[in-house]
Amino acid sequence: MSKFPILFSGFFLAMGASAHALAQELFIIANPSTSVTVADIREIFLGEKQFADSLKVVPVDNAAVQADFLGKVLKMDAARYSATWAKKSFRDGINPPASKSGDAEVLNYVKSTPGAVGYVATKPSNVTVVQKY
Repeated sequence: MSKFPILFSGFFLAMGASAHALAQELFIIANPSTSVTVADIREIFLGEKQFADSLKVVPVDNAAVQADFLGKVLKMDAARYSATWAKKSFRDGINPPASKSGDAEVLNYVKSTPGAVGYVATKPSNVTVVQKY
């Protein structure tokens, strides 16, 4: 028996899993004390906007859904995002967003940190939902 059908079916299973991962909902969230708009999100996560009114903005990445966020919201891949932050860190001396491992960590961080902005795949509570994708 040939291994081709097994490998080929594995390929389609992997493709289906990838399509499912991209189809999940994504919620951009902010600490209730933080006033940001949908238009601000790109600038915040690329280090171009560092204050909302007089409050320091603190972006936080979610490692579990970062690829989805980068594709849907920032329209870039992980390599380009990393390169952008490497240049910005060297040129402007600012650090990239901290990274948390998943929704629970991001949600807890955003709830407890004034100025925090992040993203999660599960519907959040006790935070401001800036945008749903």
